[in-house]
Amino acid sequence: MLAAFRRAAYVSRMDQQLSGATRREPIFNVPTAVVATLAVLVIIHLVREWVLTPQQDTQLLLWFAFIPARYDAAVAADVGEIAGLAPRIWTFFSYALIHGDWTHLGLNGVWLLAFGTPIVRRFGSMRYLAFFILTAAAGATAHLATATNAYMPVIGASASISGFMAAAMRFVFQRSGPLGSIGRNDPEAYRVPALPLIAVLRDPRVLAFLAVWFGLNILFGVGSLSLDGGEQLIAWQAHIGGFLAGLLAFPLFDPVKPVGFGGGSDQETHKRAG
Repeated sequence: MLAAFRRAAYVSRMDQQLSGATRREPIFNVPTAVVATLAVLVIIHLVREWVLTPQQDTQLLLWFAFIPARYDAAVAADVGEIAGLAPRIWTFFSYALIHGDWTHLGLNGVWLLAFGTPIVRRFGSMRYLAFFILTAAAGATAHLATATNAYMPVIGASASISGFMAAAMRFVFQRSGPLGSIGRNDPEAYRVPALPLIAVLRDPRVLAFLAVWFGLNILFGVGSLSLDGGEQLIAWQAHIGGFLAGLLAFPLFDPVKPVGFGGGSDQETHKRAG
């Protein structure tokens, strides 16, 4: 009788612990890579706010923000080493680590948590990081193509986050995908085979998402953050560049075999996914 009572007490304690873990899970369920990215962004902004002088902060922007005019030969002759080869290379992605103010950082942080999380769970940390760099560079390239001589620097992780949104769109709408497992934290939901892009673009939910996303980016106008701390504008070209790169480059990073690729018939794959 005593042994049975002890077993019942033990089971009860285990149930309580599991219940507590389940309740706490949504708070601690963000992948480490996403938390680390967010921490880096916050630390950089804290240093800019509390450590650097205004002059030093301006120098930081000159060295690490993406400035299209840097690639103009006449400008390069005037500004010297900040238009040298090294800054021309690293600013294609270093700009994504800098933000204009806490509101800018906070909004990007929320979207990073929302869309970076499914990407890490599907790609893994290293591919997530490479994808972050690629989409940042694509965003900078798109902005450079449309604002060749602009002096205003582009900063912020929005291009990479836009790439995460596009990549997530390739699999979250799938049956048994992440949207169908909200609240259950099913790891397999992030491993469902992705449909071909043509098939994805036939989904009315995807088309609605695209219409809203592109419409908002175009509506909110052109530009970037002014170097003197003036009005902050949205570099919508960079957003679109990152988004398109994420949409098209997804298969190059995706570790999950697509439907009908080397894993049996489409019907068999569909059964495993559903």
